[in-house]
Order: sequence, then structure tokens, then C-alpha cells
Amino acid sequence: MEDLKRSAEELFQEAYKYHMLGELDRAIELYEKSAEIYPTAITYTFMGWAYSMKGDYEKAIELCLKAIELDPDFGNPYNDIGSYLIALGRYDEAIPWLKKAIVAKNYEPRHYPHMNLARVYLAKGMFKEALWELENAIRIAPNYKPAHILRHQILAMLN
Repeated sequence: MEDLKRSAEELFQEAYKYHMLGELDRAIELYEKSAEIYPTAITYTFMGWAYSMKGDYEKAIELCLKAIELDPDFGNPYNDIGSYLIALGRYDEAIPWLKKAIVAKNYEPRHYPHMNLARVYLAKGMFKEALWELENAIRIAPNYKPAHILRHQILAMLN
């Protein structure tokens, strides 16, 4: 079993290198091989991320759902599903996924789902809620510039 885990991890690391180089098809191929040997939530989440970068959000969501089946405490796929639904313009569907990411036991960076919820609320014209989520993001990650920038943009719109 340890040999399988090690082999899967090596394939995952190789896939990640290709992913970061933008060679998405090769990365996906290696993520798939890794998942065949020893499936993990992180492998399915990253494979979903690669598909999202190709614009295939439905496949990305499908893979994140597999990740959640394997590890319901892993918060990244919840946030990712929310962000993919935002990209598809399905804001109301994104909200519960982002809220699940916020309370997930195992999740970093915790400010991302707050930022994504702020984007949803902004798109829906819910400025007060968007500001509240941005304040949460800033409280968690005080140096996260995108949250500060969006907060100032909303405040400027309201004045």
C-alpha cells in the first residue's frame, strides 16, 4: 500500500509541475494516472483545477465532487466548485458551496471563500453582504490586497 501511495504521489508531483508550466493536457493525464493508482481528494481537486483552466467547468465540478466523496473535510473542492459556478454565472448555486468551504475542517487559504462570496454578493447587488465578506477575508489575511482593493471599489461606488 505504501508503494502505491508513493507512486501516486510522484505522479501527482510530476503532474503539478506540468500544470504550473501550463501544459494542462499532460498534467491531466498524470493526475489521472495518480488517481488510478491511489485516489486522493487533492488529486481530484487539482485535476479539476486543470480542467477549469481549459474552460471545462462542468468537468471540474464533477472532479471536485469526487474529491469531496473521498474527503468531506477537505475545503478546497467546496471553494473551487463555488468559483466554477461563479465563472458560469450561477451565483445562487455558488453560495452554499462557498459557505461549506468556510466551515471545512481542513482548508487553506481560508480567506478565498470569503472573497468569492463577496464577488457573488457584488454581482447580485448585495453591497452590504459583499463588504461583510471582504472584512472577513481581510481579518483572516490582512495583507491580501485583492480584498482591500475590492472593498475600496465598493465603498467608492456607494459614496
